Amino acid sequence: MESGGTSGMAKRMKVYVEGKETLVEDESTALVPGEENEPSVSNSEQVEIEIAHVLEKINNFTQMVSELLESGKSMLKELSNDFEERMILLHKEQMEKWQEEIKELRTLDAANEDIDALLQNAKYLLQNIHGGS
Repeated sequence: MESGGTSGMAKRMKVYVEGKETLVEDESTALVPGEENEPSVSNSEQVEIEIAHVLEKINNFTQMVSELLESGKSMLKELSNDFEERMILLHKEQMEKWQEEIKELRTLDAANEDIDALLQNAKYLLQNIHGGS
């Protein structure tokens, strides 16, 4: 690149800061010729301030995301624990129902066995009465 001022090879980047257009060349910032040079915050200072604002936004957003992740993890852990407790309770209740059903079936089976024995005795007695006459 040429070392003399603003060359035709320079990138022209339009940055509007307080009504000024700037020209960027070899990492330096110069005012475009023909524009007024008012005493104010230089473009590089203004850019640094804007960068600082963006970095602050990044930090704030990162902090918010981190807090949301922690909050989400906490909520999911709590939901997971509640879900586990509820599933254990449902399992216990179902096991109790089935145990009660088994108990009722055994009671019914025992009653049926008793009734079957009575019927067998009655049948035997009836056969003896009819057979003995």
